[in-house]
Amino acid sequence: IEQENALREREARYSNGHLFTSLTVSGTTLCSACNKSITAKEALSCSTCNVTIHNRCRDTLPNCAKMKQRVRCNQTHLSTGINKRPSSAIYPSDSFRQPLLGSRLGRSSLLLSKSVSTNNIGTLNDDSPLGLRRILSQSTDSLSFRARAMSIESLADEGDQYYSSVLEEIEFEGKDFKADSWSMAVDSGYLQTHRKDVIKRQDVIYELIQTEVHHVQTLHIMERVLRQGMLDELQLNPSIVHGLFPCLNQLIRIHSHFLDQLFLRRDSSLQPGSGHNFTIHQLGDVLLEQFSGQNADDMRKTYAEFCSRHLKVVKLYKELLTRDKKFQSFIRRVSRGPLLRCHGFQECILLVTQRISKYPVLIQSILDNTTGDDEEVSCLVKAFSMVKELLSSVDQQMEDLEKTQRLKEILSKLDPRAETRVREGGLFKSAELLRRKLLHDGNLLWKTPGSRHKDVQVLLMTDVLVFLQEKDQRYIFSCLDKPAVLSLQNLIVRDIANQERGMFLIIDSSPPVMYEFHATTKEKKNVWMRHIQHAVSRCPSREEFPLIETEHKAFLRRLRADLHQKNQEVLELLQERVTLFCELAEVTSGQEGLQPPITRSLFRADVPHAPRAGKLLLDATAEGNVLYVCVSSSESLSCTWSGPGSTAEGSIAKG
Repeated sequence: IEQENALREREARYSNGHLFTSLTVSGTTLCSACNKSITAKEALSCSTCNVTIHNRCRDTLPNCAKMKQRVRCNQTHLSTGINKRPSSAIYPSDSFRQPLLGSRLGRSSLLLSKSVSTNNIGTLNDDSPLGLRRILSQSTDSLSFRARAMSIESLADEGDQYYSSVLEEIEFEGKDFKADSWSMAVDSGYLQTHRKDVIKRQDVIYELIQTEVHHVQTLHIMERVLRQGMLDELQLNPSIVHGLFPCLNQLIRIHSHFLDQLFLRRDSSLQPGSGHNFTIHQLGDVLLEQFSGQNADDMRKTYAEFCSRHLKVVKLYKELLTRDKKFQSFIRRVSRGPLLRCHGFQECILLVTQRISKYPVLIQSILDNTTGDDEEVSCLVKAFSMVKELLSSVDQQMEDLEKTQRLKEILSKLDPRAETRVREGGLFKSAELLRRKLLHDGNLLWKTPGSRHKDVQVLLMTDVLVFLQEKDQRYIFSCLDKPAVLSLQNLIVRDIANQERGMFLIIDSSPPVMYEFHATTKEKKNVWMRHIQHAVSRCPSREEFPLIETEHKAFLRRLRADLHQKNQEVLELLQERVTLFCELAEVTSGQEGLQPPITRSLFRADVPHAPRAGKLLLDATAEGNVLYVCVSSSESLSCTWSGPGSTAEGSIAKG
């Protein structure tokens, strides 16, 4: 019986020349045989050719390509006595490999990986690039993928070697923070000279720096392995790649600058004659600089945009993974590295999204273990307060961006000719929604006379509730017994007795008007009541925010929106200009990684007429603000108003 069990175990491990071992993988790993996702329970990997498959697909996999090549090479060695081939047998020429891998490959001095060893060459000669590409491709991918494009099929193992070198470079950046804690990173003798509270504080500071190192490594993996590979190898549309990695350059700039400051403080705290014994006494000033001023503004804008796009990024990634075979193969190949095995695409996106929420916990822990230094405590308290404010602001901006995007989606489905009569007698058009902010939306059941329930899409906005119905895959204003636009002015929200999912919306007027709505669950009804009551308490007056906008004010709003759009375009151009100046300064001065506030000095001239130029710019800015106020204020233009055209011309002439 024992022999039979041993035989079964051996057969389970060996199949078609493959040597299989169990492997824990992420949910995005694809089976090399059937191209479907692999769960962690049934993953098998061949240690010889690195293919990863389902347990059930073991018998359908072709014979192990590397095992065949090893047998063939052993026979060749016996007959010819040749022990190794020149490097030209592996890489025909530099001109052949350079376009595929870029200039970075030349910087790596690592030896060839075993998947591109000379034993894999067989009987190929230097004049057989196609056969070479096929053999190298077989060493990393299933034979069923031979129809892939040349950029993926060719030199697959050389690409693996390039990515391995990139990952080694990324790992090398954090070589000084590989220990689990500060207590384990320093010498035991040096550790014993510190009090217990100091050790706790240094452990937390070490954790902050170590996690920042890991975060920057994740960003570099996204940039140098994933994004660069999608652009160079897959040649995906840059707009698609940008959609997968929003704000990546800004994130790298922000966190590289922060990590540089942490490294500088660590280096200045090293003990004389030691390369790893250090004690950081002051860190509050570094944290205060990072989470205040321009740095905080950059983090707020960047993380708000990145986090708000999280779901869309994951959706786009899954769509590409489903329909694009080359994309599947690329993801599977780069995920074989030791870092990417734990950091797949979705894991990287999630880690970046969550990073900003880790700072308050770490700073609070540093503060709790800081005693005897009032200045340090004061800086840490301010830094903690600012990072909490930053996190709250990012959450709010993220919610605002998501609501804005949701409103755009609804408006895209709303019939542009849709209009409805409001209770006050005016005509409410679809364009009126553009000047309002979406606060909450969802489906409710509107009870109408005759005990009928109509499913309506409800939009809770700045000052109104809007009720829409779907017709022919388009939204229209609800055409029921009451107006489809309900003002929040003097609105009362009440529960319905004995109906836990129902609520009344009552207009406090003479006579009062009552709407009856039902949610699908009690919890959803309570959420709706809470949102509506909060919106009613903050509803603006009709004097400052009229229910229906006049033609005059509508035109002014469009002008303001156009001005804001142009300002954003100018801001983006100026940011690109600053980036170009930084690159120019790095090239000319040899100083790498210029970061704010250093970049501000690029535009400061040490010449006699510089103060005069500054005054001129300030005066021009003040005059521009006056012009903006004139255009924005309807009262200031009412005396000269004679139509949209004359207003614009008069404003320009005044400017």
